[in-house]
Amino acid sequence: MRPRSPIDRWGDDCMRILIAGGDGFCGWPTVLYFSERGHEVAIADNMIRRQWDVELGTQSLTPIVPVEQRVDAWQEVSGRKVKLYVGDMTDYNFVEHIFKDFQPEAVIHYAEQRSAPYSMINREHAVFTQTNNVVGTLNVLYAMKENAPECHLIKLGTMGEYGTPNIDVEEGYIRIQHKGREDVLPYPKQPGSFYHLSKVHDSHNIMFACKTWGTRATDLNQGVVYGWWTEETQRDARLYNRIDYDGVFGTALNRFCIQAAVGHDLTVYGQGGQTRGFLNILDTMQCVELAALNPADKGEFRVFNQFTEEFSILNLAQRVQRVAADMELATNIVHLPNPRVEKEQHYFHAENTNLLDLGMQPNYLTDDVIRSLIEAALRYKDRVDLNVIAPTAQWR
Repeated sequence: MRPRSPIDRWGDDCMRILIAGGDGFCGWPTVLYFSERGHEVAIADNMIRRQWDVELGTQSLTPIVPVEQRVDAWQEVSGRKVKLYVGDMTDYNFVEHIFKDFQPEAVIHYAEQRSAPYSMINREHAVFTQTNNVVGTLNVLYAMKENAPECHLIKLGTMGEYGTPNIDVEEGYIRIQHKGREDVLPYPKQPGSFYHLSKVHDSHNIMFACKTWGTRATDLNQGVVYGWWTEETQRDARLYNRIDYDGVFGTALNRFCIQAAVGHDLTVYGQGGQTRGFLNILDTMQCVELAALNPADKGEFRVFNQFTEEFSILNLAQRVQRVAADMELATNIVHLPNPRVEKEQHYFHAENTNLLDLGMQPNYLTDDVIRSLIEAALRYKDRVDLNVIAPTAQWR
């Protein structure tokens, strides 16, 4: 079958898509992206991400309105309706109700606690992370089995499942020769936090469901996302996406750009030699769309490594420092004691050809992209609380 690209997005390709976690950093722009392209979209969310801001004493860099106002604003701006289900994915009655009422053809599953530092704060946060993530995913799998067996699960995993092995990271599977025999097996996992461990548990549960029940699923092992604007989220201030810069939810490049905008040191953990896969939030939209338009076969558990480039943390900080200097913003790079237990210097090379084969066209990190992120941060720098930038969760 010819891979279907975003060009084919109208007409017969339009489907009912449930976006679990649709109020979050990746979820909200995904809601608007699919709605704009003619799909019937529903959000399932319990709004807990907003509660974590209260818990941590922080807020999004950009002001964000309540989800009901977001949905109403989108209908006003685009003329398109989005259905909203407010509830908890760990409540099976709630999840089953959605599947019976909406009958999704695809589920894009973002509804998880996504922060490694949050999962490492203490025992309570570790238990919450694993219970929330693993039970929520199990509920989705059972709801699919019992109410929508042809539905395609698109699950946001993480490149952090793999860790940093001293060999190339394949896409989900690896061919092994051992004592004269050969097999294709799931790639070994070396997760680095209780959050990443929850994602490994998810992957195993989804794989089991595919093998046992004939579920169709795509696991998108996503790298670190940077950027925050999409075409849809910029149409109205009520549609703005959230942006995190704190030491718990803020990710490296976004955090560096915001630090540069407010004159804060660029905080590199340890030596900064840690290398990871990165991608623009625009490519997150591309990847989930390609997965939806080209669903897995019945009983197939696909794994795509979802990133476009690999950078060390120090390299990113140096690039932000250079662009900031061109903008006449003085910045210093400081090395903080690494709160994590991870290799400071290591080999890292991962395969990412599956999505490229489906037609993904990457948006690469350029100086212009970094400049645009700093400029956007400058608009809201008065909302930055310098007291929440430093890391607080310790792995040891």
